[in-house]
Amino acid sequence: MARRALPIVKQLVGRSSFDPHPLLGLGSRSVTYMPRPGDGSPRAVTLIPGDGIGPLVTGAVEQVMEAMHAPVYFEKYEIHGDMKTVPPEVMESIHKNKVCLKGGLSTPVGGGVNSLNVQLRKELDLYASLVNCCNLPGLPTRHNDVDIVVVRENTEGEYAGLEHEVVPGVVESLKVITKFCSERIAKYAFEYAYLNNRKKVTAVHKANIMKLADGLFLESCREVAKNYPSIAYSEIIVDNCCMQLVSKPEQFDVMVTPNLYGNLVANTAAGIAGGTGVMPGGNVGADHAIFEQGASAGNVGNEKIAQQKKANPVALLLSSAMMLRHLQFPSFADRLETAVKTVISEGKYRTKDLGGTSTTQEVVDAVIAALD
Repeated sequence: MARRALPIVKQLVGRSSFDPHPLLGLGSRSVTYMPRPGDGSPRAVTLIPGDGIGPLVTGAVEQVMEAMHAPVYFEKYEIHGDMKTVPPEVMESIHKNKVCLKGGLSTPVGGGVNSLNVQLRKELDLYASLVNCCNLPGLPTRHNDVDIVVVRENTEGEYAGLEHEVVPGVVESLKVITKFCSERIAKYAFEYAYLNNRKKVTAVHKANIMKLADGLFLESCREVAKNYPSIAYSEIIVDNCCMQLVSKPEQFDVMVTPNLYGNLVANTAAGIAGGTGVMPGGNVGADHAIFEQGASAGNVGNEKIAQQKKANPVALLLSSAMMLRHLQFPSFADRLETAVKTVISEGKYRTKDLGGTSTTQEVVDAVIAALD
């Protein structure tokens, strides 16, 4: 079985090698990266500052990358959530560079306006969303020993956006679940667990009510689980899952979910582990990847935080470390993560959401000072 696992992962993540420890909090690296000639060449990355606090936190990443002399350079594009579609030149840039870093794009509530965040994931087939919700040293939380990886299917389910008004006052919204996408995300979750020495994968569902749709998702997970006898497999109904998360989150390891449930579960787990402001995330497909704040990825903050320049840059800094590993620059990723964790652990510079009063720039300056 072990020999079969690796080719599947290569298929899932495309041109970039699947790093054994792509997320924060997964322990020391067990594989030494051996660079090939030319691997150190600077890589172009598409940068979308986004709305609200987006320009603040993406600007923070730019400053830290420059201070580190990281081998990346950014192609910046100004797009906003009230646009009808992502401009062609932005899509061309992402297709060319394969990697994008972005701030949140606002999505108007109601009114039939599509989310550009969802559009990007669907058009680039970024079918796997990874959010690692774990305790950070020095940051007090109600629960300890939380280290949950939420692997969320990113392209279908309720997010397919298939809605129409049947008659005035009656709207029909279609939930789409396919065997192909369900098996694909299940394989990704089990491969992730296998390569990261994780012990258990839990499938989150509502098959007691949605017997066909969520039943198909569960059937796919069960079939994939048979190929990984060394990894424990369990299932949990989504409402019970939320209750268990807030009462005993340490019982969960890797969680694989359909689209909507994953959004809810990842944000709940993030809140338990320290807040959405410190949770990194990535959206990965066979050929492309977009890195952004892991939980509440579309959150652009409130206007007051943006005006006061007190947005928390930690989540996007950690997401950019994930990006560096994806680009095969692990030593730069390690330096960045270590600096961020040092600043959080010392507790002198923290934004309001973490109990402090620091500005974004003060946190950035502290991270730069902590770089070794």
